[in-house]
Amino acid sequence: MMKLSDWISLICFVIALVILWQFRQVVLLVFAAVVLAIALNSFARRLVRRLQLLRSRAVLLTMGAVIVVLGLFTVLVLPLFVGQFEQLLALIPQGFNRLDVWADDMLANPPDWLPEGVTEVEIPGLSNLVEQFVTLSSQFFGNFFSFFSGSVITLLQLLLLVVLTIMFLSDPQAYRNLLLRLFPSGYRRRADAILTKCEWSLLCWLGGVSINSLFVATLSFVGLILLQVPYPFANAMLAGLFNFIPNLGPALSAIFPIIVALSQSFGSAIAVLVLYVVIQNLESYWFSPMMMQRRVALLPAATLIVQLFFANFLGPAGLILALPLAVVCKTWIEEAWIVDVLEKKSASSPLATVDTPALVEVNHSHDVEPIKEGDQGNEGTALTDS
Repeated sequence: MMKLSDWISLICFVIALVILWQFRQVVLLVFAAVVLAIALNSFARRLVRRLQLLRSRAVLLTMGAVIVVLGLFTVLVLPLFVGQFEQLLALIPQGFNRLDVWADDMLANPPDWLPEGVTEVEIPGLSNLVEQFVTLSSQFFGNFFSFFSGSVITLLQLLLLVVLTIMFLSDPQAYRNLLLRLFPSGYRRRADAILTKCEWSLLCWLGGVSINSLFVATLSFVGLILLQVPYPFANAMLAGLFNFIPNLGPALSAIFPIIVALSQSFGSAIAVLVLYVVIQNLESYWFSPMMMQRRVALLPAATLIVQLFFANFLGPAGLILALPLAVVCKTWIEEAWIVDVLEKKSASSPLATVDTPALVEVNHSHDVEPIKEGDQGNEGTALTDS
């Protein structure tokens, strides 16, 4: 039987979940600021340890470095990317037109390998479908940059993201203590250890996926130049950015260069498809295991389900932040539920004579190493002051 206090706690918990759901976009924005603050805090901690700087000076140097990098990106990289991307969009209708002509020629003059009777099957509205797709894609992607540059709401959200990141970075211990106060007093030490592991896991994911994205973008740029596909820089940038979205990202990044290659020839489009398949296999089976030996291991099917779930309930921002959200959820489920609840119940049960099989598959060769008591000052630990 549950006590009255337990019922009150359960009701308060449900009310809190309902309130958070009503403000889920704000919560998602706060989570994005926390992820950025964790990454910048890791850099600031390095400055404190290696240069023996004060925390305040290390934070100022970190923010200065971010401003310099963003400034160089805005001046040197962004104009080239925007220019090539706009020209790339202009070539998309030509690619679809060539595909339509190729389909008509193949049906009119079928090759020997095409089964008999296929030419008699009418493809309904192929030209109409192509025209509708071109119109929709031109409207969507043509207004992409104007939306992000002219939307007041988006600019306010970006400004709030920057402000929250600076606030979290300036005094992380105070916000950490505030979060820990939401837990029962007897569980705060354990919650603090779980938060430490969450932040270390996020750092492993962020560092690994950044290196992987740079690897994919570089190979895409070199390969597209060798294949003489127009606008290789814009396509390579898209490949690197979409690599932050696993499963769906690589497929989305291949759409633009394949369509552009269709404007040249059908063989060129096949070559681009083969190039992107080779790059993704190199990244998945060679580079990623080599560079991300300590990443959080997420099963592919579970990753896809998480992406669909967060994209459906949280929109495009949920799709972008699906992996860090999955990393945090996985860590809390493993530590707070499986270890602290299920395994303790199994150990205390008099009927438990053998070990219960693990409910969650854990890849020990890739998982984050457990944090030891003496490692609290090491790199990648909790979002705290040095």
